[in-house]
Amino acid sequence: MTTNAEQIELLRDRIRYHEERYYVLDDPEISDAEFDALMRRLDELEAIHLDLITPDSPTQRVAGRPVEGFESVEHASPMLSLDNAYSEDEMRAFDERVRKSLEGASGGELVDDLVPYVAELKVDGLSIALTYRHGLLTRGVTRGDGVRGEDVTSNVRAIRAIPLKLKTDLPVGLEIRGEVYLPRRIFNRINREREEIGEPLFANPRNAAAGTIRNLDPRLVKERGLSVFFYQAVQIDSEAAPLIQLRSHDRMLAQLREWGLPVESNWRSCSGIDEVLAFCAEWADKRQSLGFETDGVVAKVSERQLRDELGSTSKFPRWAIAFKFPAEQATTRLIKIEVNVGRTGAVTPYAVLEPVRLAGSTISMATLHNADEVARKDFRVGDIVLIEKGGDVIPKVIKPVLGRRATGSDAPRRFVMPTWCPVCETALERAGDEVVWRCPNVTCPAKIRRALQHFAARGAMNIEGMGESLIDQLIEKGLVIDCADLYSLTAETLEGLERMGKKSAANVMGQLERSKVNELWRLLFGVGIRHVGVSAARVLTERFGSLDALIGASLDELEAVPDVGPVVAASVRSFFDEPSNRRLFERMRKVGFRLEEPNAVGGEMTNEARLAGQTFVFTGRLESQSRDEARRAIESRGGKVVSSVSRKTSGVVAGTDPGNTLANAETLGVKVLTEADFLELLS
Repeated sequence: MTTNAEQIELLRDRIRYHEERYYVLDDPEISDAEFDALMRRLDELEAIHLDLITPDSPTQRVAGRPVEGFESVEHASPMLSLDNAYSEDEMRAFDERVRKSLEGASGGELVDDLVPYVAELKVDGLSIALTYRHGLLTRGVTRGDGVRGEDVTSNVRAIRAIPLKLKTDLPVGLEIRGEVYLPRRIFNRINREREEIGEPLFANPRNAAAGTIRNLDPRLVKERGLSVFFYQAVQIDSEAAPLIQLRSHDRMLAQLREWGLPVESNWRSCSGIDEVLAFCAEWADKRQSLGFETDGVVAKVSERQLRDELGSTSKFPRWAIAFKFPAEQATTRLIKIEVNVGRTGAVTPYAVLEPVRLAGSTISMATLHNADEVARKDFRVGDIVLIEKGGDVIPKVIKPVLGRRATGSDAPRRFVMPTWCPVCETALERAGDEVVWRCPNVTCPAKIRRALQHFAARGAMNIEGMGESLIDQLIEKGLVIDCADLYSLTAETLEGLERMGKKSAANVMGQLERSKVNELWRLLFGVGIRHVGVSAARVLTERFGSLDALIGASLDELEAVPDVGPVVAASVRSFFDEPSNRRLFERMRKVGFRLEEPNAVGGEMTNEARLAGQTFVFTGRLESQSRDEARRAIESRGGKVVSSVSRKTSGVVAGTDPGNTLANAETLGVKVLTEADFLELLS
């Protein structure tokens, strides 16, 4: 006779089996009613025997109440973006770069110069990273900015396609990466239901998936019916033996399936770029037959050793590229031409369109660039226009269909650019050498709103909780007129606003306090100096090292900085010549902002940044300090710690009881440092 514990575990195994059949293999063996009966029986038994409930039980997927918010969590290693290619020529140029980089360093692994690739369909969803320890799901994090993401563990546990327990008890921690998506049939059903009750429709399955996974109630996540495909495993525990079976990408995909994780089944091993291009051409025609949205194909060098040789830029891996399917086009009616006020005061026209489905999205608005472009192409309200999604991302209005334009007394009138700001009614200005009209009013609410949104954005100061709704309230109530005013807010003030309880207000105040220790380049980018993007902000802070040095730099000194040039230099000089902008930074200094970069003073690399550009791997146990302390010591000197060794690794630090990493380093000829060598390097 089976015990209660044995009966419960047998039920769990049956449910896990049928979850995999339904959500992973898409081949169910029982009806939904039979599955629900199994779940009810397990729920009843666990309610009687509370001491037998375990975190990996299928009943524990959905918490009983909504969570309060999402924490920010750092990834095991950066989740890099992919560079894009839009044509066969660009794909062949990528292949040529790969072969050139591998020339002479492949150890004879390339056959007839054909690189081994794996081609996968690019699922149009939300990137996710799951942590499994000893085979158990412990955390789920969104991609975020690639370095840090939102902890959405409660929600990923509600997705039935995600196993709470892998099929094997692995001795190492893994970060499993994939793409959460909303199946087409569910997306269409949800939009029909929303239309019936008068709610706004979701624009596309990707946005619906992203909005769902960030919903604060896991029960809604379960009801929405998200699914997921996985494509990568990153080993977290660098001191453990490497997973031999993951040395090539095709083996990795097979291994993910063996662990019980869903993998998109249409991937293909390709010998050379011609086979990759054939795969792209095949699926450009067949993609509408899939049960999910795809906007392209990802081509990856399969062998891990070759990937290590190729390395990555600060943004993209050099061993992978995303081929975007050709833009799709559609025609629709141009209902209105309206104008938008940006954070720099630029007033630009945009098209309000009769909603139309295009490349998996519902398009109702599109850019018209500027007034001169509208006049040149002669767009008129009421026209039937041709629209396209460039790279399946940004909708653009290509041209009016003149043959379908009304004539005579019904002919539409030409568009006339307004001469007054639509928000603050200030007269617009236009410099002689520009095509853009601007609102010069520094207190224009639209400019303030956009500027604050930019300042708080993830790529700038990354102030979580400072969304559009909160910013709008702060402006409407006269609480802020610039970014420095944010730091005069109090928790009590925030608690008096709509949808801002005590905990939410405390979270925002904590985020504002945390942002004061951000890198200087983030602040420089965040304040919105015209023409200064992330790259320019980084190189300026690296060269000058402090805000005072930057403010005192001459135009010639600014132009001499690599990647800056005369346009950016003139914009920076003009910005800091304005007394109100210098006062803004002084207010930032007074509230506690760090306005210097300690490792880049005056453009000279300090002693504390002497490891810049170097990478290190640890193996074994250090006696003098913990692994985290050693990592911070390297990072504070400009270096980087990675989890696996390659020929490009600067050094392997070997403590007591080193793992296989030491043997790999010796095989590759990488310098090995004893703990004494490491301490000498630091000192």
